[in-house]
Amino acid sequence: MRIFLAISVFCFCFLFPGCAVKKYENIPYVASKTTGKQQPTLNIYTPRNSKLVNNPVLIFVHGGNWNSGNKKTYWFFGRNFAKKGVTTVIVDYTLSPKANYDDMAKEVATAVEWTKSNISEYKGDPKSIFLTGHSAGGHLVALVATNPKYIQDKSIIKGIIFNDAAGLDMNHYLEENPPSEKNDYLTTWTANPENWKDASPIYFIDNDTPPLMIYMGSKTYESIKVSNTRFLGQLKSFQPNVKPIILEKKHIPMITQYLFPYSKRFKEIKAFIETHK
Repeated sequence: MRIFLAISVFCFCFLFPGCAVKKYENIPYVASKTTGKQQPTLNIYTPRNSKLVNNPVLIFVHGGNWNSGNKKTYWFFGRNFAKKGVTTVIVDYTLSPKANYDDMAKEVATAVEWTKSNISEYKGDPKSIFLTGHSAGGHLVALVATNPKYIQDKSIIKGIIFNDAAGLDMNHYLEENPPSEKNDYLTTWTANPENWKDASPIYFIDNDTPPLMIYMGSKTYESIKVSNTRFLGQLKSFQPNVKPIILEKKHIPMITQYLFPYSKRFKEIKAFIETHK
């Protein structure tokens, strides 16, 4: 009977994260305004029974071509990292056409600042904050961590993990593919080429850029391959030892692989966090 009970509890905790993880939902991180506009929120997943009160913190920003996506979709990402001892913050942000790249980046930066100020209440270490994002989310965390107009003190970000990041050199892409109403790109990037450079993390890499870990799918979109290659070329002068981890995957499987708690990515990312926290 005791063995049966133990197995039942183990299976329940594996299938239902409530045993190992505590979830906090829809926390507003932007100060309330009087405009009536819905403010973005975030979810936090933290180890329920961790003996540590200061776990490393991973902030995740979702993709969706800058005009789609929702933090609720990525419960598995927050759950699985929290089960491995990382307090994980999943951020929502205002999407195009209700916002452009600058609005989105400002919100993500605000989420980072909010996390630094509040994460200790959720077993997170405010001195050990890492950023990660998939696709468009990779662009936003890169932009926030490089362009000084968003976060002047880059030292609060201990490291960045790209997951098939898009848009690292939007200027190069948009010069060849001018923005139009398709995919709301005219709203997202505007028609002003000066904004295209302002939106491109590649132009802001310097000695203060936080340490980078870069994943890219070998079967991903060609535009992502090109922008990552260009970004790495520029990064080499400042972080010469960074080598991309190329996985034999398409774009979407680069994020859905985190559905499985036994993925090698968790061990790799935790090792990166331990090195730089």
